[in-house]
Amino acid sequence: MLKPAIAAAAILFAALPAAAQDCPDESQAGLNQCADEAYKKADTALNATYKQVMARLKDSEATAKSLVAAQRAWIAYRDAECDFIASGVEGGSALPMIVLQCREQLTAQRTDELKALLSCEEGDLSCPVPAP
Repeated sequence: MLKPAIAAAAILFAALPAAAQDCPDESQAGLNQCADEAYKKADTALNATYKQVMARLKDSEATAKSLVAAQRAWIAYRDAECDFIASGVEGGSALPMIVLQCREQLTAQRTDELKALLSCEEGDLSCPVPAP
């Protein structure tokens, strides 16, 4: 029976992002590099979306402060979760790839969550981001 972390890593590995599948260098170092590039792309998209949300919160200091706190907590969660997911391959050459793929996936999900806040319908009391 596989340890839960190894099973989670296997599931994550089975769902490799397209960037890793299309990596021109199929060595582990090359795959690690491709995973890094894919994560950086996802992180850039997250940062752009985060800035859009923050711009909409310019008139609400308390809400903006809450988003900053939530984002910091989310980053801590993302990093801890990905360290956990990759713990089954600790010490191996695939460790950076697994961590980065996990971070890319969770970062893309967070970007989608923040984008949804930019599309809230007028009168949605559960949405703290005002319409433009």
